[in-house]
Amino acid sequence: MSSEIVAQPLDGREENVDTRRWLGLAVIVAAQFMVVLDVAIVNVALPSIKTDLHFSETSLQWVITAYSIFFGGVLLLGGRLADLLGRRRLFMIGLALFTVFSLLDGLAWSETSLIVFRSAQGLGAALLSPAALSILTTTFREGRERNVALGIWGAASGSGGAAGVLLGGALTSALSWSWIFFINIPAGLLVLAVTPWLLSESRADLKHRTFDFAGAASITTGLMVLVYAMTRATQHGWLTTETIGLLAASALLVVAFVVIELRSKAPLLPMRIFRLRTLTASNVTGLLVGASIFAQFFLLTLYMQQVLHYSALKTGVAYISLTLTIIAFSAVSQALVTRFGIRWVLTAGLLFSAAALVLFARLPVHGSYFGDLFPAFLLSGIGLALAFVPISIGGLTGVRQADAGIASGLINTSQQIGGAIGVAAATTIATTFTTRFVDVHAGASQLGGAALTHGFGIAFYVLAGVAAFGALVAAVLVESGAGGMSAREIDDLLLHIRGLVLVREILRQRGASAAELDAHTAELERLKDRLAELAVPATVGG
Repeated sequence: MSSEIVAQPLDGREENVDTRRWLGLAVIVAAQFMVVLDVAIVNVALPSIKTDLHFSETSLQWVITAYSIFFGGVLLLGGRLADLLGRRRLFMIGLALFTVFSLLDGLAWSETSLIVFRSAQGLGAALLSPAALSILTTTFREGRERNVALGIWGAASGSGGAAGVLLGGALTSALSWSWIFFINIPAGLLVLAVTPWLLSESRADLKHRTFDFAGAASITTGLMVLVYAMTRATQHGWLTTETIGLLAASALLVVAFVVIELRSKAPLLPMRIFRLRTLTASNVTGLLVGASIFAQFFLLTLYMQQVLHYSALKTGVAYISLTLTIIAFSAVSQALVTRFGIRWVLTAGLLFSAAALVLFARLPVHGSYFGDLFPAFLLSGIGLALAFVPISIGGLTGVRQADAGIASGLINTSQQIGGAIGVAAATTIATTFTTRFVDVHAGASQLGGAALTHGFGIAFYVLAGVAAFGALVAAVLVESGAGGMSAREIDDLLLHIRGLVLVREILRQRGASAAELDAHTAELERLKDRLAELAVPATVGG
């Protein structure tokens, strides 16, 4: 087990391939940014939509709920479809749906039309997002290269929500609510146009092409019912018969899915994937981060608009400091993960997030931007960057290329479902403690700044506890370093590398195509990086 893998210099053709990969990354990151942006941009425009389309107070929430049900419910299915049908193909189908229904959203003429179009737009996002992340996973080899790519991905994902609030406020104030949807059209068409040129097609190399219809139906329906139950709980209460029934139905469907997958010869979600400890821990922490961060954005927007009386545009501008901090520290985050591993970077990020939530819990009724919000925004931005990037890296660590799509769908689902639970729970907590404040303070109003701030504060403290628990999970469950391998596993890896070198040389002598040689070279580089992370010298020429 001694000697070295010789890295050959890139010739002109290989340099062009490398450049195209990074341009391809820009394409999928742009698409992901559109998806994340859209989740937040609509919130700011809801009052204008309500007035123009004559929504009732109860039906207005369906503009958000319809999108969330299809987006959160179909992500897992979208990830596996990408593996089976082709990742670029599903990426383009999802993006086309997202773009077309963005146009129709902006042209909607009634409550029903907008809700139907938003549902279809959420479906497009659910196909697009996991396909994009799986393309990244199969394009960039595990190690430093993928970490850099995921750092860029994390910057887009982490900043998209804050940017959405800013852009939503600006477009609604300057033009009309329709433009929050129309803005997706030129971006979507441009990405669609360059995708065939910049992204290569790939799909799972499986012995079968059987589709797990029972598993797909049970988990998709279960997740949709869960998202709907969370939304309903905020409006009608957690202890109503309907809410309890929906939660029970969702739980039964998820349990049925697990049973189906354990018995299936071609499962939608192979349960062996959870043997990867870092992947499992990343999904658990992703759920907790989603719960705390989605709720944080929701409550902060309410605080700024209802307590500080910020306009929609001013609320959006207030988030600029958070957005820029996330972008700046995402690059730092991936470098720290490459140097120190996932565990401690993720733990630190969640502790920063918890500290920021404590500061948000202490916001006063007459708060100022630079005195109260700005320091907490900076701390939160650092925490989000140090959390989002390692969660994405950990959720894909050790995953077979054949499972890239389903692993991508899984990490996205964890965060979205966490977000639905977090917003529902935080809304209930804030409303409950606002009501209690009014009950014990004579003259206090349910819509008064003191009562609202008290309710928000309690909810922020609970969210801080969730983030702190996430830090504990990360510190205990995420594997240190690269997640060590046994001597036998290392020997098997070395044999695999030697076999690939031999096959590549045979292909070269037979005049194989550049694409075939590139595929073998990329796999060799990935395995070389894996050995380097384990500090194992390898005796392979190449």
